[in-house]
Amino acid sequence: MGIVHHSNYIRYFEVARIEFMKDIGFPIEECERQGIELPIVSVECKYKFSAVVGDVVTVNVMLDKTPGAKMVMKQQVLNQKGQICAEGTVVSGFINKKKGNVVRCPEIFANLIEKRLNDR
Repeated sequence: MGIVHHSNYIRYFEVARIEFMKDIGFPIEECERQGIELPIVSVECKYKFSAVVGDVVTVNVMLDKTPGAKMVMKQQVLNQKGQICAEGTVVSGFINKKKGNVVRCPEIFANLIEKRLNDR
């Protein structure tokens, strides 16, 4: 049909989450080195406008607050014309890798997010 398949928007969200963590100074690899995993708890995606195969998309990531035991990221996928193709929310938790129990967001990551929120 010449449009981006709906499942790709979830992949775009994932890439943006990984890039956000890297850009903020706490890549996901560092989180895992500290023994913390970030499993996805839920994903919500609302489709607004079909991206066309060949479009260059941008994904915005927004957090309203510093994470506790979960991180809620609001995301938007925009095409090169600035049209919102999809928007949604991705919720991930923080899990101790060895014990499998829920833990709070690592303090260093929480501080980096807090700084980003205050810089807006």
